[in-house]
Amino acid sequence: MRQELLSLPKGLAEEVSKNLVMVARLIDEDPEQAYAYSRIALRLASRVAAVREAAGFAAYATQKYSEALAEFRAAKRMTGSVELWPVMADCERGLGRPERALAMAGEPEVQKLDKAGQVEMRLVAAGARRDQGQLEAAIVTLQSPELASNAVQPWTARLRYAYADALLAAGREDEAREWFAKTLEADKDGATDASDRLAELDGVEFVDASADLADDLVEDEADDMDDEDDEQDPAEVAAAERASDVAEYYDEDDEEYEPLEQPEADFDPTDEIVDVEDDERDAGRDKA
Repeated sequence: MRQELLSLPKGLAEEVSKNLVMVARLIDEDPEQAYAYSRIALRLASRVAAVREAAGFAAYATQKYSEALAEFRAAKRMTGSVELWPVMADCERGLGRPERALAMAGEPEVQKLDKAGQVEMRLVAAGARRDQGQLEAAIVTLQSPELASNAVQPWTARLRYAYADALLAAGREDEAREWFAKTLEADKDGATDASDRLAELDGVEFVDASADLADDLVEDEADDMDDEDDEQDPAEVAAAERASDVAEYYDEDDEEYEPLEQPEADFDPTDEIVDVEDDERDAGRDKA
């Protein structure tokens, strides 16, 4: 790829390179964002095979199979390499054309693939058979020297997993369990969920401890709140309620504002005024 980018002006090559790096970083964790970066690189350097290939894989990761196939074909024309043949066939599957994928599995290009590419092509062909409902044919397709070998290669876990899954789909549960176990032996990086599949076959149920812990925390918080409510001083509660009533009474900005009815007074304020004046007159007479 570096050699291809050298054909571009320096500034342009750096910009394209940055976008391709982001595609590689994000394609597994955030395919949509990776796809966005690939489109930028494609606009900048559509005549670079590495850019077309990266755009193809980003589209493939977001299930834009028609677009991915077009980009892979363009990269193949530019380089003359057949290494993208299996993923191109898988795009045909994604487009609902398993018969085309099977046809590609019989083309001369397959013989030009390295061992990893041939295994990948076998996986795609088996998948196409399953798409057509031909489970037994899919099982036979996966049976190969690579499957029977005890040597662990980069493709071993995926090949064994596909075989176990096909066996299970065909109702051959005992054999499926055996091959899921073999998959687990080869899957040192945890690329498959063979351990979960084995557990399912053995009837083992996993408890999500993190979910239980979260539920316990929520319950504890609710209990704490209940305790706080129980410990509140009744006088404080009454005072808060009176304050709330006053706030409601004076909320004249509310469109639905309705003044609360004022409580009837227990006494007439004018009575006190009269009493005070009478007391003062009486005091004056006494002095006189």
